[in-house]
Amino acid sequence: MLREDVATSPQLLRRMNVGAVLRYALAAQTFLASEVMAATGLTRSTVLGLCDTLVAQGWIDEVADSREAGQYSKGRPARRYRLRDRAGYIVAVDAGQHTVTAAVADLRGTILARTGHTIDGVQGPVRRTAARGAVDSVLAHADVRPEEVFLVVVGVPAPVDGQGHSPAGHDYWQHMNPGFPAVFDDCGRTMVDNDANLAALAEHARNPGLDSFATLLSGERFGAGLVVDGRLLRGRHGGAGEMRLLDIVQGAGSSEGLGFLAREWAVAASKARTLPPGSALAQLPRAQLSAEAVFAAAAGGDAAAQGIVDRLGERLARVAQILVSLLDVEKVIVAGAIAQAAQPVIDKAAAVLDDVFQPPVPELAASTLGADGVVLGALECGLSMLRDEPLSFAPFRPGVAR
Repeated sequence: MLREDVATSPQLLRRMNVGAVLRYALAAQTFLASEVMAATGLTRSTVLGLCDTLVAQGWIDEVADSREAGQYSKGRPARRYRLRDRAGYIVAVDAGQHTVTAAVADLRGTILARTGHTIDGVQGPVRRTAARGAVDSVLAHADVRPEEVFLVVVGVPAPVDGQGHSPAGHDYWQHMNPGFPAVFDDCGRTMVDNDANLAALAEHARNPGLDSFATLLSGERFGAGLVVDGRLLRGRHGGAGEMRLLDIVQGAGSSEGLGFLAREWAVAASKARTLPPGSALAQLPRAQLSAEAVFAAAAGGDAAAQGIVDRLGERLARVAQILVSLLDVEKVIVAGAIAQAAQPVIDKAAAVLDDVFQPPVPELAASTLGADGVVLGALECGLSMLRDEPLSFAPFRPGVAR
């Protein structure tokens, strides 16, 4: 039996070599044919021929040679090339429960446009319309046509299997993942993945030395992207990071997130009239009792807000210890739009871990990516697919009217 990576014909060998040169171009800035030769082991004539092919296909441009660029003046001038950054595009969508955010990036991963707005309802048709509207907005802003898009990567708050589907029998998951590929059928391929998984990819791309960690989205509900020994865990139905066990295990609390609980507990205290008259929270209308307001009040020394923060910290500590007990992760990264504001909760949780639980306990940290973690992870996912199989995409040729 032949191995899959063995070239069995001149055509296949040439395709493999074209792919190798293109992968080099995707990772390089301006490059010389000699540099490709050193990286691939191919001969000069082969590299030059393959570069000519990639120029004709629209992937790369030939630029001024080294002599014209003033790099040297003797001998045969070296031919120089660069990737056409805008030969195609990656679109990232964070289709959250209440908001949708979209961004479009070139083949270097440079974000060209970004937008975000609230979603008025959780029903599938509403979410599909909102996601398409956000994508149309960023494409228009970046002067990109839908047919120039290589890949749309959508993050949703639901488990997602390898085919982009969420498990049946759970209405919420079906609402969150209502069939986005059909919405973007004029934009190349569409890939749907769990939002926490994508956030974990973003964290790993920025911390490649971190091999075992959990990225914990913690706004409305807890959801974790799990990386163990450098690999993202998914499971049969894509639900490896679902936190439903918190609803099952006695004493673990629930899967409701820090943002949701901070808001709900503050509103409940307001309704019960248990907030001290001098509390900053007591001065706010109930509609303004957001998680951010609670955390800000706690940072300002408000005792009622600090009580909520302490309760949240104890809950976060239990969640983190459950993750380390199951998976032996070294770090739990609290992610999402609420992450930075939740630093007082993280500090309390870290203290509880040290005081209450036996080691090993995980390091706790707030993500520095803020609300863009899922979008950045979606872009990283798309760029990784491009680097793995670049020839499965077709660039637009130079000179085509845009």
